Amino acid sequence: MTASWAVVTGASSGIGWAIVEHLLKDGHHVAAWARRGDRLAELVERYGADRVRPSQVDVRDATAVRAAVADLTANGAGIELLVNNAGLSLGLGPLDDGDAGDWHTMVQTNIEGLLACTQAVIPGMRAAGRGHIVNIGSLAAEYPFMGGNVYAGTKAFVHHLTANLRVDLHGSGVRVTCVAPGMVRSEFAMVRFGGDRERADALYEGIEPLTADDVADAVVWAHRCPANVNVNYIELMSLDQPYGLALTSRKDAR
Repeated sequence: MTASWAVVTGASSGIGWAIVEHLLKDGHHVAAWARRGDRLAELVERYGADRVRPSQVDVRDATAVRAAVADLTANGAGIELLVNNAGLSLGLGPLDDGDAGDWHTMVQTNIEGLLACTQAVIPGMRAAGRGHIVNIGSLAAEYPFMGGNVYAGTKAFVHHLTANLRVDLHGSGVRVTCVAPGMVRSEFAMVRFGGDRERADALYEGIEPLTADDVADAVVWAHRCPANVNVNYIELMSLDQPYGLALTSRKDAR
């Protein structure tokens, strides 16, 4: 039987890695894409080459994305699910102190990369009359926070694109979902703080943030829903995170 693949971008760590593992445990065949392809070898060792196919794919390279999709579907296999997870936040200050290089990287990855992956899989999903696109958004798209500016803008794009894809794909059998988590303990903070482990860890002091597994659970649940059910939007946050992106430790909240 020809495999039907779930594609997960940004799969080498954090939320992406957790989504891959949850999908594999749920019985799916998963194509794990990441810029750091060497980090994906562990998935093959753990789950087998017949279940997981790692590929070094930079979503910012639309040509490479199209080639990866063509390779995955060359033997008649389909793509049942695309999880657009690859993304990052760079920069900590106000816009007037921002770095144009950081802006460019975020726009290329969070927006253009997502567009390239989505456009590449839609024709096959349309032809099959089924499929599911899950975009990983962020609470930053809805609630402002200091230093969020461009990153938040890219995630607002993701949220609105998801809604508009529902219109584009109406009647095609293809489902579209946005999963928008709040603060998650992952490598995300390490990237934002330029690899400063101490500063990243301090962000979570006194609170229990979401885990990557929490977000993966939401993705798998949305995909498990019957084919006639479209989960439009899931917003989830830690119980320790109030509305908005400010955090209060449990001790301070008492």
